[in-house]
Amino acid sequence: MQKINRNVVLALLTATSLVFLLFQLYYYRFYLAQKHVVRKFLGLISSQNIPVYLIDPLVLGLISKDIEQIRSSSDGSSPECKYFCAPRDFTTFALLDKMWKHEMDLFRTAEKMGFQWLKILNKDPRLEGMDDLSGTEIPLHYIFKLATHAIHLVVFYERSGHYLWHGPLRLKQHMDRKFVPFRKLHFGRYPGAYEKPELLLVSIDDLKVQIPKNPSSFLEEISHSRFLECRYREARAFFQLYPDDASLDAVEFRKKAKSLLHLAAMTLNNLGVKFWLSSGTCLGWYRQCSIIPYSKDVDLGIFIRDYKADIIPAFQKAGLPLKHKFGKVEDSLELSFQGEGDIKLDIFFFYEEHDHIWNGGTQAKSGKKFKYLFPKFTLCWTEFVELKVHVPCETLQYVEANYGPDWRVPVKTWDWKSSPSNVQDNGIWPVDEWDDVIQIY
Repeated sequence: MQKINRNVVLALLTATSLVFLLFQLYYYRFYLAQKHVVRKFLGLISSQNIPVYLIDPLVLGLISKDIEQIRSSSDGSSPECKYFCAPRDFTTFALLDKMWKHEMDLFRTAEKMGFQWLKILNKDPRLEGMDDLSGTEIPLHYIFKLATHAIHLVVFYERSGHYLWHGPLRLKQHMDRKFVPFRKLHFGRYPGAYEKPELLLVSIDDLKVQIPKNPSSFLEEISHSRFLECRYREARAFFQLYPDDASLDAVEFRKKAKSLLHLAAMTLNNLGVKFWLSSGTCLGWYRQCSIIPYSKDVDLGIFIRDYKADIIPAFQKAGLPLKHKFGKVEDSLELSFQGEGDIKLDIFFFYEEHDHIWNGGTQAKSGKKFKYLFPKFTLCWTEFVELKVHVPCETLQYVEANYGPDWRVPVKTWDWKSSPSNVQDNGIWPVDEWDDVIQIY
C-alpha cells in the first residue's frame, strides 16, 4: 500500500512538472515570442533607417498609465515583460510615408530574418480629382509575420490640411485572407485622420521605441478618427451638368469663405469646441467638393452641450463682430458673425432629443420660432478647402433632411423659413423675452 502511494505521488509530481513545462513553452511561444518578434522588427527597420513609432492601442493603453515613470526612467529596464508580452496576435506601428522610399531592400532583409510579408495597395484619394492620375496606387499597410505574431505597419500620409491620413485595409482577390486575423486589426476598417504627433523615444521592456509624446491624447484620437473622402467623381459629374461659376465674384467669394472657415476653425479649436460643416457648406462639400458661390455665408454646427460662453468674445477678438444672436442656450440658440465684406459666419446649435436632433431659427420681425429636424448622426473627419474638419458621417441622410431628395439640383432662391424639407413651426417667443432672444447688431 505504501509503495502504491509513493508511485501515485511520483506520478502526480511528474504530471505537475510536465504541465508546468508545457505552460512555460506555451508562455514563451505566445507571449515572450511577441517581444522577440517586436525586437526583431525593430532591428529590421533600424537596419533600413526607417523611422516608425508605436501606435498599438493596447500597448499605449498600458504605457499611458505609467507614462511619468517611463519618462523619468533612464533605461526603462524591468525584471518583467510588462508591455510587449500581454497576449495578442499583433503589434501596430506607424510609418510616415515621406520619411522612407526603399521598400524592396526592406522586404529582402525581412525575408532573410524569417519574416513573411504582405503589402496592401489602394488608389491615392488625393489624385481622384485628376482624371489622368486617379488610378495611381499607393502602399497603405504592411504586415510582417514571424511565427505566431505579426507586426501591422500603418502608412501615414501628410495631407494638405497639415494632418496625417491613413487609408483603409482592403484585401484584393489574390491575397491570403488567413495570413493574419485581419478583423482584429485596430487600423484599417476605415480611413483615419490624426494630428501630427510629437514623438518621444522611450525604453520599455528593454526595447527602444518611439511613441506619441501624449499617448492618452492619441488614444482619444483613435476612437474618433474615421475619415470621409470628398466624392470627387460625383463632383465632376455635377459640374458636367451644372458648369462651375468661374466669374471674378465667385472666385473672390470662395477665397473669402475659405479664409473665414479657416479662421473659424482656428478659433473654435483653440476653445476646444467641436463643430462640423452644416447647411449649405456641408451641401457644397458633399455635392461638389467646393464652396457654393451663391450661398453668401459659411455654416457650422455645434452641439449645445459643447457651447461655451467664451465663443462670442473669442470670435470678436479674432476680428469677427457679432451680427446677431437669436434664441438662448436652453432653446434655439443661433449666432452670426460678420466676416470680410458681405460674407457672414452662421453657427447653429443642435439639441438632442430621444430620436432626433434639431436646431432652431428665429424670425426677428415677428418673433416666430422654427425647428429643423435631423436624424441622429455621428461625426467624421474630412478635408475641405485644405482644412481638416468634421462632417456628419451619415452625410446623405443629413443633406436629404435639409434639402430633400432633389439636393443634387442647385437652387439659388432659398427661403430659410419655408424651403428646407425639415422645417417646422415651433411657436413664438414671448414679447417680454425679445430683448434677450432677438439681438441684432
